[in-house]
Order: sequence, then C-alpha cells, then structure tokens
Amino acid sequence: MRNSNQVDKPLAVTIFALVIFGLVMIFSAGIALSLNNYDRPYYFFYHQLLYGVIPGLILWVLAQNINYKFWKKNSFWMFIFVIILLVLVLFVGERYKGSTRWLNVGPVNIQPTEIAKLVVVLYLGAWMSKRKDKIKSFSQGFIPFCFILLILSLLIIVQPDVGTLGLIVAISVLMFFMAKGRISHLLLLFIVGILLFYVLIQIEPYRMARLQAFRDPGVDPTGIGWQVQQAKIAIGSGGLWGNGLGHGRQKFLYLPEPIGDSIFAIICEELGMIGGVFLIGLFYVIAWRGLRISKQAPDEFSKLVAGGITVWFVLQAFMNIAAITSLIPLTGIPLPFVSYGSSALIISLVGAGILLNISKNKLNQ
Repeated sequence: MRNSNQVDKPLAVTIFALVIFGLVMIFSAGIALSLNNYDRPYYFFYHQLLYGVIPGLILWVLAQNINYKFWKKNSFWMFIFVIILLVLVLFVGERYKGSTRWLNVGPVNIQPTEIAKLVVVLYLGAWMSKRKDKIKSFSQGFIPFCFILLILSLLIIVQPDVGTLGLIVAISVLMFFMAKGRISHLLLLFIVGILLFYVLIQIEPYRMARLQAFRDPGVDPTGIGWQVQQAKIAIGSGGLWGNGLGHGRQKFLYLPEPIGDSIFAIICEELGMIGGVFLIGLFYVIAWRGLRISKQAPDEFSKLVAGGITVWFVLQAFMNIAAITSLIPLTGIPLPFVSYGSSALIISLVGAGILLNISKNKLNQ
C-alpha cells in the first residue's frame, strides 16, 4: 500500500527552517562585507532573497509535484548537459581566486559543479537501478562506474575545485554501496583515490599549505592559517549562548567568507554553542527522515536517489562544519541551505523537492 498524498512534513519543515535561518544569518553576517564591496549594508541579503530563496522555493514546490520517474527518464540527457556546462566554464567562465567555476547568466552566477551534485545523484540512480544484477561485476559494474567518475573528476579538477570533487566522489561511492556494490571494489577505489589525492597535493602548493595549516594553524597565521585562526576566535568568543544576533565582531572583515563557507563560525559567535547545536540538529533531522524515505521508497531508482540526496546534504554539512572547526582541512564547501550562493541554494531546493516527492510515494511500513 502506498501513501501518495502527503509529503514528509518533518523534512519539509526542517528544510524551510534551514532556508529562513540561512537568510537571517546572511542578513547579519553580510553587513560589513556588503558595505565594503557595494556601499550598501544589505546587498547580499537582498540578492540571496531575490535570486536564491524566492526562485528556489518556487522550484522546490514544483519539484515536489513532478513524479520522480520523470528524472529517471531524462537523467542521461541531464548528465550530458552537465558535462557540456563543465566544459563550457573552462573556456568562458569567470575566474575568481585562481579558479574558473562560474558562468555569468544575467545577475546570477551559475556554478556548474552545484548542478552536477544533483545530476550525478539522478544519473547514477538511474544507471545503477538498470544494472542492478550487474553492479557486483568488475567489468560491467565497477569499471563503468569508475569511468563515469573519471570524466567528472577530470573536468572538475582542472577548474580546480578539489573540495566539490571530493564531495561528489563520496556521494557516488556511497550510492554504489547502497546499490550493493562489492566492498572489495570500493576498497580498491579508496586506495587509488588516496594516491591521486596525494598527487594533487604535491602538484599544487596551496593544497599543501592548507594541509600544513590544518596540522598547525600557527604556521602561517597571516596567510593560509588566517581563516582557521579567525574562525576559532569567532567560535570561542560565542561561548554557550553567543554574543547576540548581529553582535558578532569577526564578520567585520576579520573572518574571510563570513557569509560563505565560514558562516558556521558566525552562527556560533552570535548564537553560541546552542545555535550551532540547533543547526546540527536540523541536519540530523534531514538524515533521519531522508534515510527513512530511502528505506520506504517504492523502487530501486527512488531508493538510490533518496539516499543519494540525503547523503549529499548531510555529508556537505559535515564537511563544512568539520573544516571550519579544524577537524579536517579547509575545503571551501558551503553550508547547504545556509551559506550565500543563489545557484547552490536553488539546486539544493530542487533536490529537496525531489526527495519530498519520493516521500509522497513511499511504501507504508
């Protein structure tokens, strides 16, 4: 028996709460940066509202009402479209801080790797569900899977965007595991991945510098270690209850990317450990409800997609928070639904809409 009427309300409320929470924090954390860059205190707030939140919520509702099977039918062409975008950005993309990751489309900068996160989940979900009986095969399951990852990896690494590449590979590997791929194959891929990661660190000095800053933030306190040091100051000064919304100091051009990948530090500074734990709790709800939806999904494709989208949101949140709290090296990964970025928010909300549509079709258990 299937429930085809109701979306998963706890998940929907949680995602909406994250979006509103993120908008409030961008309002607070972006004041100094807005004044410095645009001479307007709320530029980033209004930009996120008009070009991220409003269109994102509209597409969220639309995605909720599109049967998930639509994405299976069109996943291949969506994958080809993403490949084209990843190639295109290398030639006509905007270069920023040494990376070419953005395509300018009017007032919005589109980051193809953000679209790739969702499309990879959909394409691999369709591909693995069709090869259900062959996924354990080395030649018909593992090798083609590695070939898909290789294509994406080559296009993303030349931008370069190692953090997003690591996230996409991790999501893909976990989906391969959910599809009952062989553990021995995954171990082989892990070993190869470690070797490639070592090579990537060696060929780019800034990656080695990030790793050294992770080991010892004091090694270059005014350079590569600056963000880590300022993040620690922000988190530490917030204490248990925080300094109050709007009363943080590190956002006044001390902490780099206060509305981007450093926004969790501002949250902890202004709302304290209570605010940080509350935010982590919201992602725990996403993990709980998302994996529940995956478990109750009506078919293999929806099971893999629901699991993949859930892993995407939760793993990306973990990577962001772990990096800014010095548990892992800095990655430049934004906090889903919270960090500033129109295209990232819109794509995440479309993914959330697809997940909620699957919840409408879940099997009652």
